[in-house]
Amino acid sequence: MKQRPTILLNPGPVTLTQRVRKSLQREDMCHREADFAALMLDIKSRLVSIYSEAEKAFEAVTITGSGTCAVEAMIDSFASRDRVTLVLSNGVYGERIAAMLAAHGRPFRELRADWRDPMELGRAREALAYDPGIRQIVAVHNETTTGRLNDLMPLLDLCSEFEADLMLDAVSSFGAEWIDFAHPRLMAVASTGNKCLHGIVGIAFVLVRRTQFERRSSNSDGLYLDLFRYQAAQVDGFSPFTPAVHACFALQEALRELEDQGGWRARRQRYRQLSERIRSKLATLGVPTYLDVDAYSSMISSFRLPKGWDYPGIHDALRSSGFVIYAGQSGLYREMFRICTMGDIQDEDLVRLLAAMEELICGRSTQ
Repeated sequence: MKQRPTILLNPGPVTLTQRVRKSLQREDMCHREADFAALMLDIKSRLVSIYSEAEKAFEAVTITGSGTCAVEAMIDSFASRDRVTLVLSNGVYGERIAAMLAAHGRPFRELRADWRDPMELGRAREALAYDPGIRQIVAVHNETTTGRLNDLMPLLDLCSEFEADLMLDAVSSFGAEWIDFAHPRLMAVASTGNKCLHGIVGIAFVLVRRTQFERRSSNSDGLYLDLFRYQAAQVDGFSPFTPAVHACFALQEALRELEDQGGWRARRQRYRQLSERIRSKLATLGVPTYLDVDAYSSMISSFRLPKGWDYPGIHDALRSSGFVIYAGQSGLYREMFRICTMGDIQDEDLVRLLAAMEELICGRSTQ
């Protein structure tokens, strides 16, 4: 049997299914034509229908760029110019949100937790009680720095208690983890097509509660990241700027495939099964997880580097076997590595991966 091409085990971009890959071979299309507008309206409709609770109250706004682009567009468009926005961070991506607020000159307070720990909800409660002017909170759902899935329920409860709205970075969770779109304090959710949805890099989006567009004006201090400008243009399926046309082809097909496969719950279950098999095997090989197992999202786990290995060594050994893993970020580079189960990962791929892991770890230990 012919071995598949290199399998990506990084948290996006993902290994594409043949169905999505084939969609990229469609006839070229002008983004100002009616058939492309119809395609974009279909994408917007499919995005809000992934979570049934989102259909009535939220609108999807697409933007060409990465997941970071969507998050920054959300921040630029909605973060207050005069009131403090509270940022809860426990990893690279929460800290990046604080950097965005600083870059746009918005007042904010960051409650920074250790990257190994949950968000600082106790300190958040104190901050909200101390400053009743805080009406917005921003947080990352799946903090892929470590793979921690931050718990939304107590965060949304806190938002309700203090009448604050939540802007959520769901770049690595939308389409495969539970998000409470029915909660009245969930204001906006930013994500991208090239992670849990299994599209390609280039198209991102923000799901925004419709009342935000109806009751307020934009806070954007720029042009390209202004979601109000996109929302107004996309009513008819068009965009104010040239979109990544082929990324839109791929996203539409990826959304169809997600629906055919059973939706976000089925995808979460598939991710979870693969992740559990990987964690179980590595545990038997003496490779512990970096966090407690219960802290992880369904699709990404972090592991301490095996004894006698540095990251380049284990990366290169697995790369030669057809797999790309992911390094720890910043100061974690020398401590751990990450494996993600997003994308088209088949059972036979996992069997090969686990065999390769066993060979390299056991082989080194016997030398």
